[in-house]
Amino acid sequence: MTAKSLGDQELALLRYVADRGGITVGEVADGFGAPRALARSTVLTMMERLRHKGHLTRRRAGGVYRYSSPESSKDVLRRVVESFVERTLDGSVAPFVTYLVERGRVSDAELADLERLVSTLHSRKRDPR
Repeated sequence: MTAKSLGDQELALLRYVADRGGITVGEVADGFGAPRALARSTVLTMMERLRHKGHLTRRRAGGVYRYSSPESSKDVLRRVVESFVERTLDGSVAPFVTYLVERGRVSDAELADLERLVSTLHSRKRDPR
């Protein structure tokens, strides 16, 4: 997978495709583009850019191209977050955690997830394999 950067709209489109497996431009234009007032040609251009960057693949099936992501939506997001932390935060998650604390708007479910993740970090530190 290439490390070429993604814009916000490209990331949203990539996650949409990754969540659905093989999908046509028409299906993406209807499900992703229409609610965002994007023309079919704009959706096609975005999908082809993602394909040229190495984020999407396509195969011909039944006379149309079906696009898919070699990664799951979860893996796409994980890679984008990793890139953000490395490039923007210089590898430190402390500024992001500070942002969460200062923002003060973390739901109970999000807080429980964060506590679980911190617990996992603690257990890995005690048992480095």
